[in-house]
Amino acid sequence: MSHLNVTIKSFDGATLGGYFAPPGNPGPAPGIVLIQEIFGVNAVMRDMADSLAGQGFAVVCPDLFWRQQPGVDIGDKSQAEWDQAFALFGGFDVDLGIADLIATLDWLRAHRATTGRIGTVGYCLGGQLAYLMACRSEVDAAVGYYAVRLTEFMDEAARITNPLLLHVAREDEFVPGADQDKVAAAFADNPHIALHRYDGLGHAFARPGGAHYDEAAAGLANRRTLDFFRRHLGTKP
Repeated sequence: MSHLNVTIKSFDGATLGGYFAPPGNPGPAPGIVLIQEIFGVNAVMRDMADSLAGQGFAVVCPDLFWRQQPGVDIGDKSQAEWDQAFALFGGFDVDLGIADLIATLDWLRAHRATTGRIGTVGYCLGGQLAYLMACRSEVDAAVGYYAVRLTEFMDEAARITNPLLLHVAREDEFVPGADQDKVAAAFADNPHIALHRYDGLGHAFARPGGAHYDEAAAGLANRRTLDFFRRHLGTKP
């Protein structure tokens, strides 16, 4: 599938890079801003972008670590890779990241390949950012997989006016069960938020090739995500 390395102007006039996968079908399509894990815009993210494009979406995955180190592209197999990823995660400014994502949302919404209906989906750090995009931006629909540190931002949920879907791993080693329960209770009465919890699964259960990858659960979560986007962004099965 064809793809492009693109540049996006952020709020401060600087530019960030992104991986753009055009829709597999001709004609304008709904768009998706794909939000990276802590490993940058790596092969996993590029494959996810291509897969979503094959389902009929225009997809862009922005380089959110560019303010620290442009072009981060690392794996998750060695301790050195994990150390590098966590160092970048520790130095990441969430507010600037959201500003860059809003600029990416605006860029994709104006792109000739899209209908202007735009969703976002993110994983791990990206899951947290997808939630915050639902809180702070005009994204039409958002999905977060095993989002981290949501307890720090629960008070922002009242701002959500468009649909949000969250996938939660019950045995997530980075999100204690007590924190999961707090989030579920805080969001229970919000009609815009749907939350699915997956028993017996660890963090990153939907990352192909990852240590905790579970094909059946990943398939279920991904079907739910695809149905969610088709319902709220206007695509056809």
